[in-house]
Amino acid sequence: MKRIFIGIKIEPDGTLLRMINSLKAVLVNDKINWVDQANIHITLAFLGDTEEERITVAAIMLRQVCQGFGVFSFNLSGAGVFKNFHDPRVIWTGIDNSAELGRLNHLVVTGLRDTGFSIEDRPFKPHITIGRIKSIKDPDLLRRALERYRDITFQNVSVREVILFESILKPGGPEYKPSGIFRLS
Repeated sequence: MKRIFIGIKIEPDGTLLRMINSLKAVLVNDKINWVDQANIHITLAFLGDTEEERITVAAIMLRQVCQGFGVFSFNLSGAGVFKNFHDPRVIWTGIDNSAELGRLNHLVVTGLRDTGFSIEDRPFKPHITIGRIKSIKDPDLLRRALERYRDITFQNVSVREVILFESILKPGGPEYKPSGIFRLS
């Protein structure tokens, strides 16, 4: 069994990296597990612990979905938290409305369900996680720090492939290892 998810790798640059570094400096006294920049991604579907033969089924489905889909792009913009500012759990960067990303997610999730995978039935909220909050001393400081980035566009992302990742949990944080790369063509 391997812990598996399907995602799009993001290579952070310029403005996004400056924003992350600024947040790290402002929130230095809080307990936040910052996502390693090599692990930044958008999750299209989380499969969890998956048997090897089921991973092969997912790979075949992804190859079919990605063929003929075509390369597309979107902007990373804004920042916020999941749960809420009274009990923040995740710091995220948002994604401008992208019909193509929504369509790709729909095709992947539908393909997984059609091949027998049990996928959570919840709305797709595309984002990248940049930090997981363990504890925070001053939620208002967090709110003020993130409000500075509410209307900022950080970078344009060109999507050329979808990756089937294995998530290997380690004491220092997860390692995401590509199990399959599926080019959009």
